[in-house]
Amino acid sequence: MVWLACIIALVALVTLHFWWRGRFLREQERTVREIDNLKRIRQLQEQSAIQSQARQKTVFNSMVEGLLLLDENSRVQLANRAFKKLFGMGNEIVGKTVLEVLRSNELPKMIDGLGAHQRWLEREIKIPGASERWLQVSAATVLNAEDKREGTILVFHDLTRLKQLERTREEFVANVSHELRTPLSHIKGYVETLLSGAKDDPQVSVRFLQTIERNAERLKLLIEDLLTISELESGRVQLNLQIFPLRSVVDKVVEDFKARATAKSVSMTVDMPELRVNADAGRLDQVLANLVDNAIKYGKAGGQMRIGARETNKQAEIFVQDDGPGLPVEALERVFERFYRVDKARSREQGGTGLGLSIVKHIVQTHGGKVWATSEPGRGATFFFTLPMAP
Repeated sequence: MVWLACIIALVALVTLHFWWRGRFLREQERTVREIDNLKRIRQLQEQSAIQSQARQKTVFNSMVEGLLLLDENSRVQLANRAFKKLFGMGNEIVGKTVLEVLRSNELPKMIDGLGAHQRWLEREIKIPGASERWLQVSAATVLNAEDKREGTILVFHDLTRLKQLERTREEFVANVSHELRTPLSHIKGYVETLLSGAKDDPQVSVRFLQTIERNAERLKLLIEDLLTISELESGRVQLNLQIFPLRSVVDKVVEDFKARATAKSVSMTVDMPELRVNADAGRLDQVLANLVDNAIKYGKAGGQMRIGARETNKQAEIFVQDDGPGLPVEALERVFERFYRVDKARSREQGGTGLGLSIVKHIVQTHGGKVWATSEPGRGATFFFTLPMAP
């Protein structure tokens, strides 16, 4: 009996052992499956987070405006591609303050101005530096789930080009007003003098009427040049492109100015090979007329003016050279600007509108060419421009 009880107990223990072992293995397998499931869930969550961050980064970097995300201490957490391009910066700005990044005292004040009652601000800010830069900055607070401020988001829109255009427009209006005021005041003054009794003196009245005529002609030229500039700058100009010998237009312009050149004893020399260009003959006539007129006007009395050309890189390079006082170095880049004059008093005395070379530049650029000038003070100036050659 004792042996039998021992055997039964042993069997029971063995059975219990295998039962617990089986249960342990099943629990182990279940635990492993749960761990695998948790790993897969975690991987999916990580992938989702990565994809979400990638989408956010794509959205940030696709924005045209510069974007800057700051933490609660106003240090940079994120800057999109447009911001880095706008200011020529890289990833080294992360962790820096706005003041360190942009050197502007107005931005920290703007950020400090945000609060519970002012969660959004917008201002125009001038950023100091080598080149003037104007920005429209929009700032907004970033809030957490508890409606507490976690940081600030700044959006930058570059207004520099608009400011430059606005300044150019203001300068243009001021210049036009000045150019119109001078001849108009002369006309008005001489007319008033004639009406006051000067008309009764034949010699005086003739002289005054000649002055009025001269100023009226100046007004006419100015208005014509303004209309031409407006047409060229609007981009609405339709060129009548034709293939023709360059020399044909040059000879016509020389013939047109022969009387002016003879009156000042200026000899005109044409030195160019036979070149055929693809251009608008009427517009080319305008370009050459402006350059030849200037060469005669500012060249020496009894001097010489040269017109020449050569072929270079499938383009015709044309030049007009005078032997006048020349241009200072600082004027070479600006001489093609509207209303720019090296010697304002002399230019007005000669009857110029200050728009001739600007018209030349626009016509040449409309043809796809370029224009420039070279000069040595006291040894004359040479004006160059290029036109496409005939294929």
